[in-house]
Amino acid sequence: MIKINQAIIVEGKYDKIKLSSVIDALIIETDGFGIFKDKEKQRLIRFLAETKGIVIMTDSDSAGFKIRSFINGITDSENITNVFIPDIYGKEKRKTEFSKEGKIGVEGISKDIILDSLHKAGIDCDENECTAAREVTKTDFFLDGISGGEQSSYIRKELAKSLGLPERISASSLLKIINSCMTYDDYKKCVEKLNSVYGK
Repeated sequence: MIKINQAIIVEGKYDKIKLSSVIDALIIETDGFGIFKDKEKQRLIRFLAETKGIVIMTDSDSAGFKIRSFINGITDSENITNVFIPDIYGKEKRKTEFSKEGKIGVEGISKDIILDSLHKAGIDCDENECTAAREVTKTDFFLDGISGGEQSSYIRKELAKSLGLPERISASSLLKIINSCMTYDDYKKCVEKLNSVYGK
């Protein structure tokens, strides 16, 4: 498994499934053209770009380039790495027909092509195992009043807001983002500050 520190932006769930089998990273789906109207996901992508950087890996067809161009337009280009997959003609195994342009998307390319595309974009891929730092867990969320309590929903919204995230973000998504963007100690400092206000 390849560990990448930046968040990776892909078009859909099958792209995410494919990359998850190769890469250990936070992977965000745009839901295709849904990203154009989804203000909360736009804010999330901007937040990730600012805090850890993002990698855009969309399909090589015109739709993929439109989505890529849109994301580049709403975020700081200094924090973006654009990864381009080659034009490979054919169709994905799960599909019965070729796409409009006849090109295979991210979900259909091989591990070797994924790694080569990352390398060409200047992303170093290290398969050596890394020592895992202490992560925030669901149990931490429960013990800290972020989930399972009477005021949990409100405290969770305030925590998300304090991090510049959409207040409607789910607990599981918030947990993933916290673990990808901050240390356990930084998380505890945020929680202690909130709990001093709400008296947990």
